Amino acid sequence: MAKTTTQILDRQSMRARRHRRVRRKVTGMPDRPRLTVFRSNKGIYAQVIDDLEGKTIVSASSREIKESGINKTQQAGKVGELLAARAKESNIDKVVFDRGAYLYHGRVKALADGARKGGIEF
Repeated sequence: MAKTTTQILDRQSMRARRHRRVRRKVTGMPDRPRLTVFRSNKGIYAQVIDDLEGKTIVSASSREIKESGINKTQQAGKVGELLAARAKESNIDKVVFDRGAYLYHGRVKALADGARKGGIEF
């Protein structure tokens, strides 16, 4: 039996559906902004966003990490620590974690642990 076009969805649309499902439940406020994660094949990026104003407060990426010889999971931990340091400078102590459409393991979990290690609560 052949599948219909509605049953066959590409990876991009499935990722968008998962992301919308998570975003329905997660909203950043000025007192507790949203920490969002984007993971690509080459790097990982994180932002702290105030959703009411629609502005990025601080951001960090693995492209800023200049250490060589570390794997992508270790880079993600360093990005979390860097983001936490920048958030502390902006007087941000608590955030809501938005994992996007990604499962909470691997690089996404390493970034979250790095941010917690840097002093951010979520």
